[in-house]
Amino acid sequence: MTFEWPLALAGLVVVPVLVALYLLRERRTGDYAARFTTPALLPNLVDESPRWRRHLPLAILLVALSAMVVGVARPHATVKVKREQATAILVIDTSLSMGATDVRPTRLDAARQEARAFLDSLPSKYRVAVIGFAGRAYVALPPTDDRDLAVSALRNLHTAEGTSLGDAVSLATRIAGRQRASDGSKPPAAIVVISDGAQLSGRTSPAAAALRARQAHIPVYAVLVGTEDGAINVPLPGGFQAQMRVPPSPETLRSVTQVTRGRFFAAPNAAQLRTVYQRLGSRLGSRKEDREVTDLFAGGSAALLLLGGGLSALWFRRVP
Repeated sequence: MTFEWPLALAGLVVVPVLVALYLLRERRTGDYAARFTTPALLPNLVDESPRWRRHLPLAILLVALSAMVVGVARPHATVKVKREQATAILVIDTSLSMGATDVRPTRLDAARQEARAFLDSLPSKYRVAVIGFAGRAYVALPPTDDRDLAVSALRNLHTAEGTSLGDAVSLATRIAGRQRASDGSKPPAAIVVISDGAQLSGRTSPAAAALRARQAHIPVYAVLVGTEDGAINVPLPGGFQAQMRVPPSPETLRSVTQVTRGRFFAAPNAAQLRTVYQRLGSRLGSRKEDREVTDLFAGGSAALLLLGGGLSALWFRRVP
C-alpha cells in the first residue's frame, strides 16, 4: 500500500497518546474512589461492574480515529479486478473459388456478412482476430476488442490464387496460444472458419492442423458457403476465358470440426452462430489495478464512530 500524502500518517501519534491519557485517568479515578469509600463495601453499592464494556466504546473510537488519519493520507492499493477473457479468431477463405456467384453477390461477400453477423452478436468482453487465406495464410487483424477495426479488416479481404486451409487453422492456433490473461493463464479461445472447404495448397494439411488445435484445446467451428452450382471464370491464353466448376467440400471442414470437438454449419443462421461464443467457456480472469482506497477508510471510520457512540449511549447513557 502506498500513500499520496504520507506525512499525514504522523497524526497516528495521537492514538497512543490518547491511550496513555486514558490509562492515567482510569488509575487516578480508582485512587480518588479509594479515598472517599471503603473498597470492601463497593459490591453492596454496585449491582454489576461493566468490566470490558467500559473500555470497548473508547477502543472502537480510537480505531475509527486511526482509520480516519490513514484516509487523510490518501492510501492506494493494488487490487485484482475481475474480467471476462476469451478470444475468437475469424478465419476467412479468400481463394478464387470464393468469387463464385452461386451465393449472391459472391461467396466472399456472403462470408463477410456471416462474419459481420457473428461480430455484432459477440459480447464486447471477447477479443477477436481476423485471418485470411488463399495461397498463404496471413493475419489481417491481431486480437483486439475494437469491433470497428475488425469490420475494416473484413472489408479489405480480396480473392487470390490457392487455398491453404491447413496453414490458416495452424496460424490461428498459434495466435490463440500466445494469448495470456493477467494472471499468466491461457484464456479460452475458438476458431471460426468460413470457407467453401477446398484445400489446394499450403504446407500443412487440414488433418494435421486440426490435431494441433485439439492438442491446444481450441475448438474449430466451420461455416460452409457455396453450392454445387458454383463456378468461376478462369482466364486462358489469347484473352479467352473458361468456366470452372468449384463445388464446396464440406467433408474437409466437417472432419476438422470433429477432430477439434467444434461444430460444422452448412446453412448457418443467427442462432447457430451464437453457439460459437456460447461455447467459448469464458472464465473469469483478473488484472491488477492501482486504486485509491480512501473511501474505504473514510466509510469504515464513520461506521466505527457511530458504533462506538451508540454503545456508549446504550450502556452508559453518555458519549465518550
